[in-house]
Amino acid sequence: MPNGSLDSHLFGNMPTLAWGLRYKISLGLASALLYLHEEWEQCVIHRDIKSSNVMLDSGFNAKLGDFGLARLMDHELGPQTTGLAGTLGYMAPEYVRTGKASKESDVYSIGVVAIEICCGRKARDCIDDDSEMALVDWVRFLYKKGEILLAVDEKLNQDYDEEQAKRLMMVGLWCAHADRRSRPSIRQAIQVLNFEADVPDLSMNEPVIEHHASNNQSSSSGDPYLTSSSINIGR
Repeated sequence: MPNGSLDSHLFGNMPTLAWGLRYKISLGLASALLYLHEEWEQCVIHRDIKSSNVMLDSGFNAKLGDFGLARLMDHELGPQTTGLAGTLGYMAPEYVRTGKASKESDVYSIGVVAIEICCGRKARDCIDDDSEMALVDWVRFLYKKGEILLAVDEKLNQDYDEEQAKRLMMVGLWCAHADRRSRPSIRQAIQVLNFEADVPDLSMNEPVIEHHASNNQSSSSGDPYLTSSSINIGR
């Protein structure tokens, strides 16, 4: 892809990614997951959504790539045991515990990426060396204090849309809820990002935060938010 991967723009030495592009990328990534979860003939669980797997074309349109760990499942089925695979920092807690992947575990991962996009920090970065507070926990802490905008990437120099930033981080927290039953579907998340639904009240049913020490069927995708190569999905 002409503009490489998302992580190189967020965490590398590339020029600062403007806010408008960040929000566009977030919506594009969410649209890709909507296609996989609801609009393909079977539900595709990606299992490894992370910023380095989000590719950017010449227009900074987001393309979700690397389907080496993806699995097919029927749309009506719940979590399926697949064996643990993925990247620490992006994996849902119940997936780490049980090895059962689901749409909800993908939603968790995309929530983490949404927060990375807004904050310009890596998921596993420790914000506070004393408490070992990771990125999602830190943003949740600021939200509870009513100071969530303090988490916005300082490299933007205050040049961003405050309402979009609030929505993106709050959707990220909603998606990255520790309880899978409290997470939205990706369609619900998109509705909030598109200002078609209200931002959820995250003060209710807050998660308990736990701190831990520190790759067949194939089909060519016609979705514009997926990489152009075929989706090769093992069982």
